Amino acid sequence: MKLSLYITILIVALIGTTEGFAQQDPQYTHYNYNTMTVNSAYTGSRGNLAIISLYRNQWVGVEGAPKTITFGIDSPIGKYDGAGLSIVQDEIGPSSETYIDGNYAHQIVVNRKGDKLAFGLKAGVRFLSIDWSKGLYRDEGDVFLNENINGKLLPSIGAGAFYYTRNAYIGLSTPNILTNTHYDEIQEAESVERIHIFLIGGYVFDLNPFLKFKPSFFVKHVVGAPLSADVSANFLMNEKLTLGVNYRWDDSVSALFGLQITPQLNMGYAYDFSTTQLTAYNSGTHEIFLRFMLKSRDRIIKSPRFF
Repeated sequence: MKLSLYITILIVALIGTTEGFAQQDPQYTHYNYNTMTVNSAYTGSRGNLAIISLYRNQWVGVEGAPKTITFGIDSPIGKYDGAGLSIVQDEIGPSSETYIDGNYAHQIVVNRKGDKLAFGLKAGVRFLSIDWSKGLYRDEGDVFLNENINGKLLPSIGAGAFYYTRNAYIGLSTPNILTNTHYDEIQEAESVERIHIFLIGGYVFDLNPFLKFKPSFFVKHVVGAPLSADVSANFLMNEKLTLGVNYRWDDSVSALFGLQITPQLNMGYAYDFSTTQLTAYNSGTHEIFLRFMLKSRDRIIKSPRFF
């Protein structure tokens, strides 16, 4: 597959200039562990088969607030390729969306140290349903004027690039370059979906043999909407316990916890506290994930990865 295909898709997304407000795709505080959903070029990069499931319950106490469940599985294929499947179920207000995407990535070794640059493609479908009898509306007539949507099928195609070394990474991606129908909770109506652009990066500092510092960032841009940015600071202790904080610009502050239960299984939890006016109406956001990796003891010793 020619690299020009990946680059063309990214350029098309980056130069899109559609005006207007757009609801962002599902957001994650544990973006470091849910990376394939964010960037298809990450697929297979860990060198082992990996399975992850994540649940996010946002703004608990607010009727119709977002709830998201994700499932992802990916694996290397041969020496330089990876393939994976991601499924996302996202609910907000009267709408429900299910994303099903196949992911493919090809890696290039760029130097003698083994640093790699990966290019990824994702393609799939999205099922959109809207039940206008649910939720609260500024205009009660919306319930009668709008027709329900039941499982409307919409195609999607996206791309990404991901550069990583033993202790650092940076990636640029777009999950979908097709502008299909989307539910806009601000307008309480169907609207045109806007192009999303994601920038993710991080570094692992070895402070001593038992402590690692892992700062990271995640910048999200929706054409026609304000920029959104996350900055995280995590400490990994004895390669088992992770404690950290996350700040989402003008939105929330989060506490993060992670535990490597076995060399193959780890879990994590995050609690988001709103820093906006919404804090008076909700009791926070909860997010939890489980990840299983199929790797041998020999693989664990030879090439540990912390992102």
